[in-house]
Order: sequence, then C-alpha cells, then structure tokens
Amino acid sequence: MNKAAQAQPNAEIIPISGDCAMLRNMLVPARDGVLLATDVYFPLGQAAGDLQRFPVIFERTPYGKHLPSRSELSAADPRVKSRADVAQHFVRQGYVVVYQDCRGCYASQGVFAKYVNEAEDGFDTCAWIAAQPWCNGRIGTMGLSYAAHNQAALASLGAPDVVAMFLDSGGFSSAYQGGIRQGGAFEMKQATWALNRALELAIARGDQETAAQLRKVDMQDWMARSTEWSIGHSPLSAAPEYESYFFEQWAQGSFDDYWRQAGLYASGYYEHFPSAAMVHMSSWYDPYSRTASENYAGLRRVNQGPIHLILGPWIHGNRSFTYSGDADFGPSATLDAYLGASFLDIRLRWFDQHLKQTGAGLPLPPVSLFVMGGGSGRKNAVGRIDHGGRWRAEQDWPIPDARPTPFYLHDGGALRMEAPQEQEAAQSYRYDPHDPVPTVGGAVTSGEPYMFGGAFDQRGSAQVFGARAPFKALAERDDVLVFETEALEEDVEVSGVIHARLWISSDCADTDFTFKLIDVYPPSPDYPQGYALNLTDGILRVRYRNSWERPTLMEPGQVYEVDIEAFPTSNLFVRGHRIRMDISSSNYPRFDCNPNTGEADGASTRTEIATNRIYMDRARSSHVVLPLIPRRDANGTA
Repeated sequence: MNKAAQAQPNAEIIPISGDCAMLRNMLVPARDGVLLATDVYFPLGQAAGDLQRFPVIFERTPYGKHLPSRSELSAADPRVKSRADVAQHFVRQGYVVVYQDCRGCYASQGVFAKYVNEAEDGFDTCAWIAAQPWCNGRIGTMGLSYAAHNQAALASLGAPDVVAMFLDSGGFSSAYQGGIRQGGAFEMKQATWALNRALELAIARGDQETAAQLRKVDMQDWMARSTEWSIGHSPLSAAPEYESYFFEQWAQGSFDDYWRQAGLYASGYYEHFPSAAMVHMSSWYDPYSRTASENYAGLRRVNQGPIHLILGPWIHGNRSFTYSGDADFGPSATLDAYLGASFLDIRLRWFDQHLKQTGAGLPLPPVSLFVMGGGSGRKNAVGRIDHGGRWRAEQDWPIPDARPTPFYLHDGGALRMEAPQEQEAAQSYRYDPHDPVPTVGGAVTSGEPYMFGGAFDQRGSAQVFGARAPFKALAERDDVLVFETEALEEDVEVSGVIHARLWISSDCADTDFTFKLIDVYPPSPDYPQGYALNLTDGILRVRYRNSWERPTLMEPGQVYEVDIEAFPTSNLFVRGHRIRMDISSSNYPRFDCNPNTGEADGASTRTEIATNRIYMDRARSSHVVLPLIPRRDANGTA
C-alpha cells in the first residue's frame, strides 16, 4: 500500500480505525487523460512488500465519495451510515473497498455530462484496480441509483475481473424508456435533480457566485411555465454544463445513436457483460422497475452467471421501509425482513459467496416479488392506509403462467372482460398544456417538493403541485376519463407489465395519452369516500406511435391504434374492490407537457388546446391488458 501511495503524491494515508485505513484521492487516469479521484479502504498494517491480495468491492458515485449515502441504513438502525462506515464493514471481513467520484464531480477532473462518460471511466478504473498489487483479480460492484447505472455502464463494455454485481434501483436497460424519457415523453425530475446537484457542487467547490445564483432560482415558478424554457432561459442557466446536457437529453426525442450509447442502453450490450453473479433489485414505485426486470430477463438469456431479480413495494432506495407514500405494506415488506439481515449483511453474504466463494450466501430464488394488497384497508397509527402484501418466489420473469387478459372500455365508464358491441362509441376531453393533470405519486424520485413517489389516494391536496382548492379527486377533472369494473366477487392478482391498447384521435398534430391502473377501495369509516390507490401508469407521445426512431405527426381527426406500456406492478385486488383505469393526456410535473403543436421536444414556441378522443366500439375496442395470475396456495404453488 505504501508503494501505491508513493506513486500517487496527492494520495494521503488516513487511519480510519484500529483495523482499517484509507488512501484518499488516488488519481486514476481515464483513457483521455482525465484524472478520477478515488478512495481506497484497506486492512491496516499491510506492509509495502506484503503479497497478500484481496477481493475488491467498487462503487462509483456523483454524490461525493466522502459523503454519506442516504440509503445506507437498515430497518433496525435508521441512522444513515457514512461511506467510511460501510467500507469498514467490508474491510473487516477481508475486502478492499474502492469509492470513486464520477468525472466532473467533487475531487475528480473533467466536465460532468450526466451518464454518458460512465462506461469508459468505469471500465478504465476496473482495469486499474485489476493491476494493483492488493487486488486478487475478483471485483464486485455495488451502489444505488446513479451508482447502479454506473455498474451496468462498465459491464456494457465488459469491464475486466468483475465477477459479482449488486445493482440497486438502476442500470438503464434503456434510459429512453425509463429514467430520462418514457413513451417519448421527458421526465422532468431531470431538471430538479440537475438544479440540486449543481448547487451542491458549487458549494463544495467554493463557487459562491454560482451558488448564490442557483439559490435565487424560483423553481416553482419555472415548473409552472416549463413550455417556455430554452437554453439560456431556464432554471439551470447559472450552471451551463448542467443546462447543456439537460437540453441535449430533452431535445433527443427520437431513439437514435445517442440513446444507444453504453451507459444508457444495457439492452444493446448484454452479450458484452461479464459472466458475473448479479442481483437486479428495484421496487414498484421506483423509476427503475422496468430496468431491473428487463435486465434480469435479457441477461438471463445470454449470461452464464447466477442472476436474481428482487422487486419490492418501496419507493426509490427505501428497501428498509414498510411504506411507499401513503400506503403501508406491513412489517414483512422490508428487504431486511425478507432476507433476515441488514442491507450491509445482505451484500456481505452476496460478496462472500461470489467473491470469496465462501459462506452460505443468500437464499434467493430466481425472482423475489412482493405482491401488494390484501391488507385491512384501515388507517394505521401514523395515518397510512394498510394495503398489506406478501413476498413470493417465482422461477422467472415475466411470470410463466400469467394470463394476459383484456379488460375493455365501455361507453359510460365500465371496464369489463366482454368486448363492446356498439357500432359507434367514443368519449372525448380537452387537454390544456397550461392546466395539466397533476402528478399524485407513482414511480417518481428526485422531484421533491414538486412531486413525490409512492402510493396515494388519487386526489389533490395542498402538497400536490398544480392542485387547486377546493381539492378534489383527479377523477372529477374534466380531462380525466374513468373506467372501472364492478365490485370484484373474488380476489384477482395482477402481476407483470401492463399495456393499454387504445383507439384514439385528436384535433392537433401531436399530443400525449396517459393511463393509470388503480385499486379502488370501497367507502369505509376511515375513508368515507373510498380510496383510489395508484399502482402503475404509462404515457405515449403519439408522434412515436409507429416508431421510436421515426416520429410521424397525426392527421387531425384521423383514428389511430396505439399501445401504451406501463411499468410492471404486482397487486392483489381483493373481493369488494374495483379495478380502475384512468385516461388523460398529462401527468405533470412527472413528464413534460406536450404543447400539442408537433414542435421539437424541449423547443416549443406556442401551445394549443387539444380535443382528444378514445374509441370503444365493436371495431375499435380500446382495452387494457392485465397479466392475471392463477390462484396460489400457501406455498405459492398454482
């Protein structure tokens, strides 16, 4: 270790505890000469000539390698741990731990451009680690969110010596369809994330002028008029490098080579991934449930290593919580309860099994999913609805015996398994980009205080951005169409990806269509008006109805058939509940508002109000396809 320090004059050996030390700010060269600041934690007392080598656990982050990770906690101990605390946990068990600041972040050189440099930088750092005298040739990767994206990025180029990976809520199967864009629309969390990170980095660098300008940004005002943004006239104008990549991603509306880069499109690189043991973990209210499930399914076809999928009921990174938003799923809902250990020990057992090839490992089936629903529906002691649920093991994803079943829209608002027989039937509404349907929960992260992830009763409140008093249910809006079943006579489980296949038209050249799947509780003493609990939702920018690569505007009044894919979910609709589908044309600020003009994404000069129509007759039978799961016994067997 001393030889390594001598080769890095800027590196400093710092004792962390009686058995752990750190080399701080080792400078690892990327292929273009940019130096990436890297901290190495190792067992204290390793002499310069000691030939002992260790397996290495590696994480790359834009959030500061020296700062705590907000998700490093457990159900039993909710205190957030520092990265040094996490590193010591592994070092004491015979590992070297490496943390690195991403390019352009904190102590690393270069210019930050979100996501696009991580594949090469990660590959180059793995090659550097593999060449160090303290590495035994076995690298494991870990990390949440951006750090999970970084894992899939380096794996997409076949990074050397990577034999185990634990991807927590990220890894971009396709950033075009989840994380940056979805269904052609743009995720506005990218703006709030960029503003917060730019301010944090300016403060860390002592750039008081930039920090002062960013503090003055009235994001609420900007979010209220997002159709007016442009380069140099946006909430990010005081941070040009952040504004630059933000508008680049917003403007890239079509699925082109930009979206096929390593780091943004793991689906295109599965054959290059190392044959590593992998866990792909996400949650139903996380922006990366689609990413995790697609990566699991795609890699299992080509990868020889053991691959596991875990899908819980949480919001982004909250694996040790029993609730998401306003819904509680019970004490068994945490990952800690499911696997009987803290998250630290879960990863230790995983790495012991696959880096050291010792220990009992994790008792993981191929697929672990939490089926939401089945709770009492009462309000618990802290005011959340008891939605309940339970863990279940499956042998594959999608679930092999799922039965894709169409539920048809009927004029008047019914949702039935029988197709409509009318010769002509349709319902229309007006979508105004200046009065969008507000976001109430869902697969949302990084958007606070303008949007919050999780399950919520689908109604406005003082905490909902864009909602106005008197606060009403979203279903009461004129621009939301509601379709629901009769009260169910028996329990119905829906687990898988949800598709809405709609016949639509508009009087504008372009518009969006959205849908939301909802579990409707009947009225009760705790909820006299019932409770409409959101499960998943989808969106489609209609110009991409035929091709993500070649958008085509609509002919006003012409009828088109479209397919809208929502993120996967798993829910037990219990007897007496209703299955509901809400249709509209906006979900803001989760997604940007379509100005309805057909202008380029992120460059609108005007807006139009669209009259949009859904058809539901014999020839144009709009429907939602629900993957119904046969009844399981107590052991989870069909």
